[in-house]
Amino acid sequence: MFFVDNYFTMIRYSSVTIEREAQTLFDNIDFRVEEGEFIYLIGKVGAGKSSLLKTIYAELPITDGDARVFDYNLKKIKRSQIPYLRRNLGIIFQDFRLLTDRSVNDNLDFVLKATGWKSKEQREERIREVLALVGMETKGWRMPNTLSGGEQQRVVIARALLNRPKVILADEPTGNLDPETGHNIVELLHEICKSQNTAVVMSTHNLRFIEEFPGRVFRVEDQKLIEANSVAEEKTAKEEETVAEEKTVTEEEKTVTEEENIAEGNTASEDCTVTEDCTVSEDCTVSEDCTVTEDCTVKDQNNSELQEETQSDPENDSDDNNKS
Repeated sequence: MFFVDNYFTMIRYSSVTIEREAQTLFDNIDFRVEEGEFIYLIGKVGAGKSSLLKTIYAELPITDGDARVFDYNLKKIKRSQIPYLRRNLGIIFQDFRLLTDRSVNDNLDFVLKATGWKSKEQREERIREVLALVGMETKGWRMPNTLSGGEQQRVVIARALLNRPKVILADEPTGNLDPETGHNIVELLHEICKSQNTAVVMSTHNLRFIEEFPGRVFRVEDQKLIEANSVAEEKTAKEEETVAEEKTVTEEEKTVTEEENIAEGNTASEDCTVTEDCTVSEDCTVSEDCTVTEDCTVKDQNNSELQEETQSDPENDSDDNNKS
């Protein structure tokens, strides 16, 4: 750990580049996590949130820059050091990854044995402690497949807490849960962050969590890691993304319509504006529910023109017809 500005720094990335399979995921990013902080990572699917978390627990290597987690230099870390790094990290996966052939207690005991806990009594005591922390103290005997999704995720959080980690990494922990259960899981993580002074780095798509449970927010976008100033800023960015996507879809639909009209041999002059529900028949007759601007000329294959006068009085038109 580093002591910077009266805080213990758990994670520090400086000018870091991350690549995977010759593709650059992050280019020259800076990132710092202090003791007891709650941090959200947000961004589109495939932007690189999970990959960033994987570099923290040394599943994915650092390509360039200075990356440190606790006292470990991730650029120079040896394979034999990685298990010791991970003992100080609690990792929560979206898909639980519980051992289905053994009970909750045995799942947790397996982890403790693998991380060097020799005393059976101490292991049993620690299992009772973490299950109580997540509200699962009466469910230790249950098999994972008999638990609900929310209960399984609570067991996963208990597993992450076994070795009293300094940092919890939660990769979309609510992705497979209903909204109410997801809310309860994030609330639990916040309680752990405060009561245990454990830093939490959580990736999510749900901006509602950020409003209800405040924390620092980083947006993953275009190979960068950008800290947001506010939830409102993130909402605006999300809305802009939605508008851009809708605009793209509209333009694609417009292109298809134009191509269909050209294929039928009917074209409109450049200064013509036509509503989306406008159709032109093969003989160049405009449908009744079509609105056309005054200066619009619709042409058929023989270049003959049909002028649509939108300001004509329907009643006068009717009278003229009757007179004729």
